[in-house]
Amino acid sequence: MFMAKTKVAIIGYGNIGKYTLQAIQASGDMECVGIVRRNGSENKPAELADYKVVKHISELEGVQVAILATPTRKVEEYAKECLALGINTVDSFDIHTQIVDLRRSLDASAKANNAVSIISAGWDPGSDSIVRTLMESLAPKGVTYTNFGPGRSMGHSVAVKAIEGVKDALSVTIPLGTGIHRRMVYIELLPGYDFQTVAAQIKADPYFVNDETHVLQVDSVDALNDVGHGVNLIRKGVSGTTHNQLLEFNMRINNPALTAQVLVNVARASLKQQPGAYTMIEIPVIDMLEGDKENLIKHLV
Repeated sequence: MFMAKTKVAIIGYGNIGKYTLQAIQASGDMECVGIVRRNGSENKPAELADYKVVKHISELEGVQVAILATPTRKVEEYAKECLALGINTVDSFDIHTQIVDLRRSLDASAKANNAVSIISAGWDPGSDSIVRTLMESLAPKGVTYTNFGPGRSMGHSVAVKAIEGVKDALSVTIPLGTGIHRRMVYIELLPGYDFQTVAAQIKADPYFVNDETHVLQVDSVDALNDVGHGVNLIRKGVSGTTHNQLLEFNMRINNPALTAQVLVNVARASLKQQPGAYTMIEIPVIDMLEGDKENLIKHLV
C-alpha cells in the first residue's frame, strides 16, 4: 500500500542542516520539500540543486514539519513563525536552564495554532535526557553524573562565534568527572579587537559562566576542528530499599550527525502527538521510529 511521505522543511543549512538533509534522504517515510536559508537561493550549494531554497518558510507549500537547524538563541523566533502557519516544529535548543520557559512559551503558540512543537531534541538535552529518566526510574534514590566529551560542543562554539570580534571559534568540552567540565575555547579574532575584552565576554556568557573556561587565541580554528564528541552517564542509587545499584551509559559520536538524526526522528514523532509543546522525555520512544508499531514491538520488546 502506498504511504504518502511526511513533507519536511529544514530551516538553516549549517552543519546540522546538512546532516539533517542526509538523514531525511536516508529515511523511507519523509521527504524534504525545501530549505530556508538567510540568503535564499543566492550562492546555492551544488548538493541543493534538486531542492527549493527560499528565504522564508511561507514560500514553501505543504510543509508538515519544520526542522530548526538554527542557533539556539534563534529557536523561539523561528518556531513561533512556523507554528503560526500551523506547521509542527522540532529544534535542538540546548540551554538547559531555559528549557522550561521555552516549553511554556511554545506550548501556548502550538495549541493556539493546532500544531506541535518538540523542543531540545538533540542528544543532550534530548536522547541523553531519556537515558537519565530511565536511570532515575530504575534507581529512584541516588545521584546521576553526566560527563561530556572530550569533544566539540556545537552550541558553545556557535555562541562564541556570535560575539563581536570573533572570526571563528571552537569550544571543546573536557570532562573532569562527577559532572564537572572544563571548557577550552579557541578563537580567531578579527583585526582591531582586543583579546582580553573578547575573552571576558565569552566567560560571562550563560553557556560558560558556570564552568571553568579557558580562552586561547589561535591562528587557525579550522586546523583544530573535529566534530567528534561523547558522553558518559553514571547513576548510583537505590532500587526499592536495595543500595549500590550502578548504571552506566557511554556514547562516542559525530556530534552534528547524531543531532540531525534525533531531529528527524522527532519530526516523525511530532505527527503522532496532540497539539502543544513537548520535550523528548514526554513522548513515546516508539513514535520516533519508522515502521509499523506491531512489527517494532515484536522486534524490540
